[in-house]
Amino acid sequence: MSEKSRLDEIKNELNRLDISPTIFARKEVHELPDILSEDEKIVYLVEGRNKLNNHHIILVATDRRLILVDKEFMYGLKVEDYSYGKISSIQYETALLLASIDVKVADDDVEIDGVGKYHAELFCEKVRDFMSRPETYFQNRYEPGLLDKLEQLGRLKENGVISEEEFFEQKKKLMEK
Repeated sequence: MSEKSRLDEIKNELNRLDISPTIFARKEVHELPDILSEDEKIVYLVEGRNKLNNHHIILVATDRRLILVDKEFMYGLKVEDYSYGKISSIQYETALLLASIDVKVADDDVEIDGVGKYHAELFCEKVRDFMSRPETYFQNRYEPGLLDKLEQLGRLKENGVISEEEFFEQKKKLMEK
């Protein structure tokens, strides 16, 4: 398969997952055909800033591994991948509008901040879900538009329209569909 068609396939996969990377992630997304194997499937993708060097990066969860992609003009391409078997925890912390993701991998700690609040939460949930049942994950993909519904639900909670308990109850119902 040509690199161009593999890139189109990856973009279509991101679109099906309701993931729309910003223009800032374009250079990293364009590297994915060379990083992912032909049959590797994306579970989810988030973009943010690497806490160590403040570079814009993407964090990609696939059916095989977790991959951090950092491409900077002056520094070149840096790709770090982590097998799920070595991940001891994945968590997120939210602030007013943005969040951070912290992944504990063996002796390493991967920290990304500047991630969209709901994207961070959804990324962590999808990775945990995949890790708990990798053999059935792709058979039970979430319905299209789920991210929009979760974001709307989050806004209702933020604006005080629904309580914390109602938010989690509705979120659970959406995730179970």
